[in-house]
Amino acid sequence: MNIEQFMRGYKTAWEQRDENLFAALFTPDGEYHNTPFALQRGHAQLAEYWRRVKLQEDVHVTYEILSSAPQKGIAHWRTTYQVASEELFQIWARSTGTNLVARQPGDPLPRMILDGILHAEFEDDLCVKCKIWWHATPQTQ
Repeated sequence: MNIEQFMRGYKTAWEQRDENLFAALFTPDGEYHNTPFALQRGHAQLAEYWRRVKLQEDVHVTYEILSSAPQKGIAHWRTTYQVASEELFQIWARSTGTNLVARQPGDPLPRMILDGILHAEFEDDLCVKCKIWWHATPQTQ
């Protein structure tokens, strides 16, 4: 596997909101660092984490390969999605470390933009370690 193959799979897993496709990108003990302070290791933890994407709708992922080497690579990715539940909105709001976006009861849930960098390491045909750094913001028009 190389970074291009990984990113194609990452995009597909996210847009299809499929935790099994996501976990299948990794070795059985593969690591996904979704923040510098959080780690999911192994297919069960990877799939459990990825299930939260089922709370997203109308997901679009784009990416650009920034660096590619035989067993590692770096990509810039951008994802937009419609928040489909109050639960997901609250997860995002807590993760930002800032105040909640000003919403009144009954206001529609926002469409979000995530912009990030991904560094992945590979062994044979699978990812052994993936680290991402990202920022999320509500889309305005």
